[in-house]
Amino acid sequence: MKKLPLLSAAFMLLLLPETLTQESKVTPIDVVVENSIHNLAPVTFSTHVVYRGILLGALRRLMASNSDFKFTYTEDPNYGPFLESVNGVAGNSKDQTYWQLLVKRPDGEFRPDVGIGCYIPSANEKIILRFSKW
Repeated sequence: MKKLPLLSAAFMLLLLPETLTQESKVTPIDVVVENSIHNLAPVTFSTHVVYRGILLGALRRLMASNSDFKFTYTEDPNYGPFLESVNGVAGNSKDQTYWQLLVKRPDGEFRPDVGIGCYIPSANEKIILRFSKW
């Protein structure tokens, strides 16, 4: 029985250098905040995600490093985190407003089928957070 933990530990040490190397790679992205309801000029922020990192991590990193960007999210037990507010502007059901997540690539703009907690950005994507009505 004692050989199994040693074998597991040795296996983990073999994987550790690869994991550290991959996590040190960064993927640059831009986050564009748009408010289509109040006709405000879009504001672009540059940040990054680590190798295979999720958008939520990039948004947290951006908020920690740039005082001009703030966001809140709500954790839904079935669907995970969803964007609640950006820079003090919150969506609400009474006004039928929400923050839409879009991604712009050279071949066009699309709406991902996952949210900020699952979306894995690719290099040089523009992540668009658009305040909209439904």
